[in-house]
Amino acid sequence: MDFLKSAMASAIAQGPPFPYSFGDKVDADASIWTLYNGTRRADGSNCSIFSFDITANKARHPLAKNAVKKLRTMRHPGVIRVLDTVETETYIYIATERVVPLRWHVKRKSLSPETIKWGLFSIARTVKFINDEGSSIHGSLRVASIYTSESGEWKLGGFEILSNVKDDDAIIYRYGSLVPDSGRYTPPELARSGWDAIKKSPHSAVDAYNFGTTIFEAFNGDFMGADQAGQTKGIPPTMHAGYKRLVNANPKARITVGTFLEQGRRSGGFFDSSLIKLTEGIDNLGVKSETEREEFLEDLDQLSDDFPEDFFKMKVLPELLKSVEFGGGGPKAFGVVMKISAKLTNEDFEARVQPVVVRLFGNPDRAIRVCLLDNLPEMIDRLPQKVVNDKIFPNMVSGFTDIAPVVREQTLKSVLVIIGKLSDRTINGELLRYLAKTANDEQPGIRTNTTICLGKIAKNLGTSSRTKVLIAAFTRSLRDPFVHARNAALMALAATCEYFSEEDCASRILPVICPSLIDKEKLVRDQANKAMEVYLQRIRKAAAGMPDTVQPPPQTSEGAGPRMSTPQPSEASSWAGWAISSFTNKLSAASGEMQTDNAPTPPSARAVSPSPSLDPGRRVTSTTSSASALHRQAVKSPSPAPPLSRNSTGSAAEAFFKDAEPVEDDGDAWGDMGDMDDDGNAFFDAPTDAAKPAKKEALASPAPIDDGSEPDFAGWLAAQANKKSALGGSKPLPKGLTKSNTVNGKGSTTTAKKPLATRHVSKPVVPKKIDTKPKETDDDDGWGDGW
Repeated sequence: MDFLKSAMASAIAQGPPFPYSFGDKVDADASIWTLYNGTRRADGSNCSIFSFDITANKARHPLAKNAVKKLRTMRHPGVIRVLDTVETETYIYIATERVVPLRWHVKRKSLSPETIKWGLFSIARTVKFINDEGSSIHGSLRVASIYTSESGEWKLGGFEILSNVKDDDAIIYRYGSLVPDSGRYTPPELARSGWDAIKKSPHSAVDAYNFGTTIFEAFNGDFMGADQAGQTKGIPPTMHAGYKRLVNANPKARITVGTFLEQGRRSGGFFDSSLIKLTEGIDNLGVKSETEREEFLEDLDQLSDDFPEDFFKMKVLPELLKSVEFGGGGPKAFGVVMKISAKLTNEDFEARVQPVVVRLFGNPDRAIRVCLLDNLPEMIDRLPQKVVNDKIFPNMVSGFTDIAPVVREQTLKSVLVIIGKLSDRTINGELLRYLAKTANDEQPGIRTNTTICLGKIAKNLGTSSRTKVLIAAFTRSLRDPFVHARNAALMALAATCEYFSEEDCASRILPVICPSLIDKEKLVRDQANKAMEVYLQRIRKAAAGMPDTVQPPPQTSEGAGPRMSTPQPSEASSWAGWAISSFTNKLSAASGEMQTDNAPTPPSARAVSPSPSLDPGRRVTSTTSSASALHRQAVKSPSPAPPLSRNSTGSAAEAFFKDAEPVEDDGDAWGDMGDMDDDGNAFFDAPTDAAKPAKKEALASPAPIDDGSEPDFAGWLAAQANKKSALGGSKPLPKGLTKSNTVNGKGSTTTAKKPLATRHVSKPVVPKKIDTKPKETDDDDGWGDGW
């Protein structure tokens, strides 16, 4: 209990609690008050604190007490708003809304004429209220008693001698002269007769005179004394007449502040301005009719940029946001909001505008949605990425499927604005799903814009799906019946060329562009040519860096020169030269004497010696012949070798076609097709019914058949026929034909081709002796005899 008693006694001794903290001292004109910036401890909100030290200034204590009393009882929008007051035996504290002295702005001359008139209008209304409704006299009206709030509005203070005229013992009569600098602003009649002269004149005369001096001081920066009263320097011409009547030396001839206010509000008067109309209209915007609201917003939208920013931020902006969200202000009001927001700091925008914008995206009103999307570029940089991705985009996607085409189109266009604030997962997931729907939209303009949109956001798409998505979308648009959709697809393809590989350019994109080269519309044809050129340049550049071939160089004997009348490698680019070269190569590779199945084999030909041209210790790898290699092989002179029997010919053919590894040679295969008969057999291959060749039989060197020019096929066939006739064979065959072996009633002939690879021969192998006795043939064996 003792502890509680001591705590209570200490609190009482220290005075009543004051829930505000003092901040920096604010410089002001001579006053009985010391002004501080302060904060409220409960929520940290800003305030101002007027402090009066009773001990140091006992003579003016009644002025301070009167000010506290009048500020508590005088309620008006133009009067400083009081939050709390504390009075003790040693000090008086008045906590008010955050204000700064008007003197700061006047000294710096930072106020425009329109802003000064707007401020004077507010003070005139407040003084009129004090004089008429309050039946009181302010008594110390001047720039030093006026403050500006956080919203930029002019607020009246200085109530030290504010008195009611009905009070015979009012403080103004006894303490009026104690107000600091009262001598400079005292009306002439009071300077001559004292403050009691107020009772002899209209009670509004003192405030009318002081309002006139305040006009001069606001426009010129200072008022030095009664000598300057009536001077019109710096004052707008429209105010001259009314101003002179305010500062008339005769108090009975002065007009009241109320009369001055009415004169200014007349059509064309000095108070007939857009800013003043705004001040009067903003407070009741929510209760205006639709027509009145439209007129008000039209005037508001036409305001110039030299009006007080603080007022728009603190007063106009909140009212407009409420009107847009709840009061039916609509897109027009939101357009004004965006104009005001452009002057806000990022912190103010985040605190005042951003929450409302997020809520408005959830509003189903189409007009509001379109207005939001139209103004999105102006505010996207101020919206955090998390807010856009998590709060705005989920509500925005409903526009992709809206039944109104204008909403779908505006939503599609807004993708380019917000794409930088979306996460990769959102872009490659939900966004692409909605773009796939708009790509099939019934409106051709929306389909076209989808193609354009995909082309512009290509860099934002994931690398794993970009190629697939873009090619599918653009190739589909190339088939669109709407000409501008096709044109947009071609332009998008040309713009996104860098995102495709050379293989995709050549195999997937160029083929789909080609039909557009003969499109019915010249616009599309021209764009197709441009796109084709872009991709051709890309492919040519890639091809220029590729090797001439990926095949290894062919193995040829040294010193082999070209044959006469044989196409040279320089001619290999022509189709005919390539075919002739390939055909010549096959014939020049066939060495030795060819014998039919019915011809007996000489004994000397049955034993084949190893070819001296083959090195048993060297392994020859399998290679694939190219067109140029076929030319070189075709012009080689065959190496001499003894004649081969049928047995050895079959062994050599088997050795030619037995490769160590399978080798693909599509090019040679296409060329070999010319040497095939209808049954797929080569005309110059060894017979298929030959006996099995010996394993790894060495090749014998055939005797040369070379007349120094092209092979003489006719002579060779004639020699074969003569040999057959000499050995007791059948009739000689016509020139150009050879007897074929008959298998199942069908002729089958083969020729020995140049081997693709040569087996490594470790030692000479004696060929297996094969019975070469002619086989029984049926009646079809001599199908060419009668011919």
